Amino acid sequence: MDFVDQVKIYVKAGDGGNGVRSFRREKHVPYGGPDGGDGGHGGDVVMEATDRMSTLLDLQFQQHHIAKDGGHGEGNNSHGRSAPTLTIRVPVGTIAKDFETGDILADLTENGQQEIIARRGRGGRGNARFASSTNRVPTRCDPGGHGVERWVQLDLKLLADVGLVGYPNAGKSTLIGAISAARPKIADYPFTTLTPNLGVVAVNEDRHFVVADVPGLIEGAHEGKGLGFQFLRHLERTSYLLHLVDISDGVAEDPVESLQTLRNELKLYNPAFAKKPFAVAATKLDVAGDCKNLKKLEAHCRRRRLRMFPISAVTGTGLKPLVRFLGEQVAKLRTPLKTKVAASV
Repeated sequence: MDFVDQVKIYVKAGDGGNGVRSFRREKHVPYGGPDGGDGGHGGDVVMEATDRMSTLLDLQFQQHHIAKDGGHGEGNNSHGRSAPTLTIRVPVGTIAKDFETGDILADLTENGQQEIIARRGRGGRGNARFASSTNRVPTRCDPGGHGVERWVQLDLKLLADVGLVGYPNAGKSTLIGAISAARPKIADYPFTTLTPNLGVVAVNEDRHFVVADVPGLIEGAHEGKGLGFQFLRHLERTSYLLHLVDISDGVAEDPVESLQTLRNELKLYNPAFAKKPFAVAATKLDVAGDCKNLKKLEAHCRRRRLRMFPISAVTGTGLKPLVRFLGEQVAKLRTPLKTKVAASV
């Protein structure tokens, strides 16, 4: 399945039905009376998040979504039928924005969450609504209102606790495959990972967290080199980052320079990334040789007071302490959020 995380769609809510002007004609009722019914309401356009979808692929081929109009009113106080709601289902983590103004219409972060992105037109009133003791023969009736129509930009941002960031072939896919049930494509050539992957990592029976693996960054990604910043939006919702640096024997890039390049590219994409807490994983320990690169990276992290974990996703060395540490950090970051929500309630 193709991974599609950006789509532009057109939505149109239903127009309201017109109210009608009508007078009943009955024997022995000399003046009759107003009996024009109201028009029905048009249908809203609602967006609903579902965890049964993982891509916006379906919406790429169905770009126009138009709700039905409300029925017109009739005589004999018959009201028009209101139109049903039109529901568009999208993956959890989708943000809907007005394409023209950029205003956020919906930010769907929970399964089953719904938001109206185009409001219906109200049904018009029939002349029976305007009858009074001083106006026994009203001739006024209202037309139905117009439903909102707009182009909507949909952006999918995966929901994860920890984001993996590293050069191509730094071992991100191997790591997520080793600590979770995710099975990403793994190969020995750059940019094996072409789409984001999610994996659920169990710390113990009661605690777990979600890890996101995105395609590798290289220097100049902000200029479009490699895959550029195409998938970094999926790390914007993460609360913690793990930078993976290859310290294997014979690797071309200096490990310290690799780490600094990663940090710089993240800042160029979004300055908010600089404020996210992070740790460093020195990968491919099983092929580190004389550990020259490991020692160099250790010295740098020690000077900067950064947490660093030498690991090998192939042999499993160092994975348990890393998973335990990430679980503790995620739990700490979740606690203030829960406290804030409880206080607001």
